[in-house]
Amino acid sequence: MRATTLDDLAAPAGAVLRRDGWEPRAAAHADRADALTAVWRAAHDRGSTHAIEDFLFTYYPTRVSHLRRWHPGPGVVLAGAAEHSGWRWYREVALSDGGPGPSGTGATLDAAAFVADRGDTVRYVRALVSATAGRPGTFGCFGLHEWAMVYRDRAAGRDHRHPLPLRLGHDGTDAVVESHRIGCSHFDAYRFFTPEAADRNQLRPTRERQPAMEQPGCLHAGMDLYKWALKLGPAAPGDLLLDAFELARDIRYTDMAAAPYDVSSYGVEAVPIETPDGKAEYVRRQRGFAERGQALRARLVAACDAVLGDDAGA
Repeated sequence: MRATTLDDLAAPAGAVLRRDGWEPRAAAHADRADALTAVWRAAHDRGSTHAIEDFLFTYYPTRVSHLRRWHPGPGVVLAGAAEHSGWRWYREVALSDGGPGPSGTGATLDAAAFVADRGDTVRYVRALVSATAGRPGTFGCFGLHEWAMVYRDRAAGRDHRHPLPLRLGHDGTDAVVESHRIGCSHFDAYRFFTPEAADRNQLRPTRERQPAMEQPGCLHAGMDLYKWALKLGPAAPGDLLLDAFELARDIRYTDMAAAPYDVSSYGVEAVPIETPDGKAEYVRRQRGFAERGQALRARLVAACDAVLGDDAGA
């Protein structure tokens, strides 16, 4: 590994953290990750499935160990962090022996190596997230994407997606779909619609059109901020990753509470979107998630710019 001096880093002043400064942050990060994943881990340890939280570990494939690992983000040197030097995309830094700062060696994200490997991904994430942030949110979908995923399942002899009873039964679920306008803009939700429901969607999202169609009111676009933080790997500061995970987890609970499934066995009260009060509650939560999501989008763009450096506008 090539040892470089602190002068080789495009880091702002004060970006060197002593071990007694960064180690407690890393420990606090791991504790927070454990708290956020406690419900899922308990179910997993029992050998049980969790119809709500499994999604966070299957659709977004990751491990708790990844969530527990703290990264400071680009431009920060961790003094006395020899163990970090062996992590992928990190490099060793030689610290000055003079002055008031720490001496010896440290570790930092090797932004050039990371961009060489993941630059296209980072630029895609930046473009998608910034485009989404620049659009107004729409708040009239009422979570009908989940209903469209089970529409006419029984008539077609298919099993629905989750091992949970339907709150209104099959006929009642189909009636809700048939009595509402469906306008899902999110391709990764739309692609799971039943064939009978797909034709009812007033939009035709595709993977290619995703950057042009994503909008901040969409619950799935909000959950996907966790996916984009994961894609940034060590370029995403630890607090950004866990904030994105926490938002995804909170949205997931509402997504399933507003779905056609009976989630009362998980202690979750339904958001009955087939009623005026349920619609109003859904929109209230949706607006709150959109506000949180927009703040995370700004931080994701900043993280992308930090690691891309002069290539940020490319």
